[in-house]
Amino acid sequence: MMTILGLSFAILGVPCGVSTTMAIGLTDGGPVTVLYGWIIVSLISLCISASLAEICSVFPTSGGVYYWSHLLSTSEYATIASWITGWLGLVGNWTVTLSINFSFALLILCAISTFDDAYVAKDWHIVLMFWAVMLMCMVINIYGNKWLDKLNTICIWWTCASVIIILIALLSKSTKAEKRSGKYVFSHYDATPSGWPSGWAFFVGLLQAAYTFTGYGMVASMCDEVQNPEREVPKAMVLSVAAAAVTGIIYIIPVLFVLPDIQMLLEAPLGQPIPVLFKEVMGSSGGGFGLLFLLLGIFLFSGVGSLTAASRCTWAFARDGAIPFSNIWVKVDKKRDVPVMALLLSTVVDMVLGLIYFGSAAAFNAFTGCATICLEMVKDAPFSLGKFGYIINVITVIWIAFAVVLFTMPTAIPVTASTMNYASVVFAAFTMISAIWYVIWGRANYKGPKFTAVDLGFVTDSDTDATAAGSVTPPMAEKKPQHQEPNRSSITPTEGSLGLALGEKATPIPPMPTVS
Repeated sequence: MMTILGLSFAILGVPCGVSTTMAIGLTDGGPVTVLYGWIIVSLISLCISASLAEICSVFPTSGGVYYWSHLLSTSEYATIASWITGWLGLVGNWTVTLSINFSFALLILCAISTFDDAYVAKDWHIVLMFWAVMLMCMVINIYGNKWLDKLNTICIWWTCASVIIILIALLSKSTKAEKRSGKYVFSHYDATPSGWPSGWAFFVGLLQAAYTFTGYGMVASMCDEVQNPEREVPKAMVLSVAAAAVTGIIYIIPVLFVLPDIQMLLEAPLGQPIPVLFKEVMGSSGGGFGLLFLLLGIFLFSGVGSLTAASRCTWAFARDGAIPFSNIWVKVDKKRDVPVMALLLSTVVDMVLGLIYFGSAAAFNAFTGCATICLEMVKDAPFSLGKFGYIINVITVIWIAFAVVLFTMPTAIPVTASTMNYASVVFAAFTMISAIWYVIWGRANYKGPKFTAVDLGFVTDSDTDATAAGSVTPPMAEKKPQHQEPNRSSITPTEGSLGLALGEKATPIPPMPTVS
């Protein structure tokens, strides 16, 4: 439990997510947006995580949302639904990993400028540092796989200790005259720097909190590597969000009390105000770097954990033939029990996307995909929402529809080529790749996940008529299946714990086109 909870908590990386996006909240309203935006998004994220957790508890598989959508859709739309949600989830995993590690690279360079005010990082410095961070995380995932569980557990304690140390250091070093008043912290609102209308600026500022709360669903891709995943993974999803919400409040309030001049922070190098804040409050470069070092440690946990989850998501989708040249990406290193090729693909894709920074220095403000789907309530699950399920799912759907718009908004206007939010461009590009591959190969060959509900033991053979090869069409609407533990007697492990051949009844995926 602690291991998977640690992974989810590491991916969220609360102090890092709040710190690297602080400029968004300060631009779009200031303390009110930063604090109350965090509280609002925390509550909504609890609803989303609870909704996903309930479904995950009934269908625990590394396929995650694309498997769930296939199983719970009608037979007419099951295949296309799983294809669309699968690609959304895949792109979401890749871009969340990208944004985390890119922010990691920015903070490393900011640590250098803490000691040398004259140092100005050039674009190629930033991209090369980002590439170095991605390669480091990949190497740790490959060669340190057997220690990842311990790393995830350490992450929890490191994060909690870091927040407490930063809280004490900031409040003790700041004099009474330098501290902001309670009125300022809890009620000051100024959206002038954003250029947006005052009311709308608050919602655009929610991107700061929403960015941090984008990774908890990624742990569903680890279901094939966790004991009792139908219980442990759902609990980890919800508990990590609850812990993140509390951690964020504890971290945000002290920072707001010692907030220096906002305009000075908004002019900070690389758009990162926290290094400047730490240095100003601590009164020295060494003191500022000391606090920054704690955040860099959290970023390491977060970067490694997000790439771990992204690679498993990539492997799972490749296993079902939905990614071009899947026969390559599905390979697993038997010695280390690691999907090395999926790790390599995830890393290379992110490194290529990092080149966008040459065209837009603000490309990563909202560069995280939102690929969460709300499905119908599933009763009798190990993790059940009960009578609150309908309300929670309604809140989830409304927020996701709203968030899709928010994630494409620039943080300030007027918009130029360098301040444009290119999240929509990247999303459109991946949508085109997905659509083209579906026309070329998927429409004729992709039948959804290779395993069935019967194989997993959630429904019996009598619950379904003819099951298409690799697909399932259980009469979910007419008969709600009683939950039971997965029937893993028919599961044949191949290529280590990652190579779970869930169900021998499935027809093998047609051969993929060879690389010319």
